[in-house]
Amino acid sequence: MGGPNLEVFKFGMYIMFPISIMYYFGTNLDEKFSVPDFWPKKDETHKIPYDRKEIEEELERLKARRLAARARRLEMEGQDNTGAQKQESPIIQSLQHQEKEQTASTTSGSGASTQSKGWFSNWR
Repeated sequence: MGGPNLEVFKFGMYIMFPISIMYYFGTNLDEKFSVPDFWPKKDETHKIPYDRKEIEEELERLKARRLAARARRLEMEGQDNTGAQKQESPIIQSLQHQEKEQTASTTSGSGASTQSKGWFSNWR
């Protein structure tokens, strides 16, 4: 075994190591770990509107920004923003086609009263 001197040395290390780390990282924090111009200046930050007029101006600015983004998005999609009609999905088109066929078959045939209406009516 090491003896009493080793135990005193170990005890000193156990005490001094955390204290020295806290001293190194705890002093002069602004000089050691600061990033210049990290926080924006007062005039560079957002200004919150408080008056009714300022709030209305801000809402108009946001609306114009949103409409410009929408126009840009529609332009990228290749659509005209002057009232282009929304195309229906193929599923809705097929359902409408099936409904038209069913109504045509029920009105022309005599078996209209025997047909059931429901989820699985077209599986027969």
